Amino acid sequence: MNLDQDVAPPGAAKADARPRNPAALAPPPPLHEPLPSLNGRTTLLFAVASGLAVANAYFAHPLLDVMADDLGLSRTIAGLIVGATQLGYGLGLLLLVPLGDLLDRRKLIVGQSMLSVLALAVVGVSQSAAMLLGAMAAVGLLAVVTQALVAYAASLARPSERGHVVGIVTGGIVIGILLARTVAGALTDLSGWRTVYFASAILTLLIALLLWAMLPRQERRPASLSYGRLIASLVTLVVEEPVLRIRGVIAMLIFANITTLLAPLVLPLSAPPFSLSHTQIGLFGLAGAAGALGATRAGRWTDRGHGQRTTGIALGLMLLAWPVMALLDRSILWLIAGVLIIDFGLQAVHVTNQAMIYRVRPEAQNRLTAAYMVFYSIGSATGSSISTVAYARAGWTGVCALGAAISLLTLLFWTATLKATPAAATMRLKA
Repeated sequence: MNLDQDVAPPGAAKADARPRNPAALAPPPPLHEPLPSLNGRTTLLFAVASGLAVANAYFAHPLLDVMADDLGLSRTIAGLIVGATQLGYGLGLLLLVPLGDLLDRRKLIVGQSMLSVLALAVVGVSQSAAMLLGAMAAVGLLAVVTQALVAYAASLARPSERGHVVGIVTGGIVIGILLARTVAGALTDLSGWRTVYFASAILTLLIALLLWAMLPRQERRPASLSYGRLIASLVTLVVEEPVLRIRGVIAMLIFANITTLLAPLVLPLSAPPFSLSHTQIGLFGLAGAAGALGATRAGRWTDRGHGQRTTGIALGLMLLAWPVMALLDRSILWLIAGVLIIDFGLQAVHVTNQAMIYRVRPEAQNRLTAAYMVFYSIGSATGSSISTVAYARAGWTGVCALGAAISLLTLLFWTATLKATPAAATMRLKA
């Protein structure tokens, strides 16, 4: 089976010529001037800013017990800390990320970053459950700036390099998520959990100033598309774009897969015979980050027409990782190896997904990002929920069986949708 195609550039492709609803998806007016392409320094800034922004939403995961003890919260209330952050993040995906297709992305990104500084500082000084939960919801809401950064970077990149740029920036995001646990655990062991948020507020302020100084201006003419129609067009995009639907479902499944691993991971590692500390458990993020870094080239492979092949190999690796990690009772080294493998596969598929969907509607990149990440959020929440149940009923073996089943389901879905994926999303792009 030929999984990849090498055809003419997008201008010659007819695969995407389908009836659409112009009123619902009217593109924003053109810019006054064409935007300059990205250089390596600006691409790196995008990656660092994205990684820090998303880490803000994940710092609390390993700190729930110490935060609860410090504020005198019950374990039930402590569990709401992550829930409030996820709720804010979900609302941000729907309500804030699409604005990048309507407003000046530079001003929008810097404005959200500055508000994040305030939200992080409020978390650091919180003295009550209500204050903490409200501030954490705001942190989650504003952390979606990371998705606006991905869409902006994609819009600045040349079409033949878009997947490569998305790979680098998305690599920053995955590393931010994985290292959030490591950094939060280490800082908490050194000087308390509040230090985590104060330090992040300072770094976020510095990043916001750099973004203001380095990102190109983007002056738009007055737009005719209202905010209500902008948000409503997310549904229209999902209905009309098969690439978004297919890759969205794949994203939902792979992120359900990875959170099936991450959510209960602390339980076997903190119990005998391992009895690891917060800092030691957080170090597993380093293994995941190494795997994620290895897959940043997936975007370039997609640019060259190998997106489907990359997806198939990466999904196969994610499936392979689970029987490897099931050997945890024999040696912790098996878990480390499995984390490397599964994070490599996750990052490769995630980058490939985004590189494909950004081809279909260049004028709607922020909305494509928002719709795609809604699938991601559903998958992450589902994986976190069902994996803890699996661990409670069948231990680590049950978690690994569940993860393997999700991986197999993802492979089967990808195989079934090969012919349904438009050629415009998989073809080779020429400079």
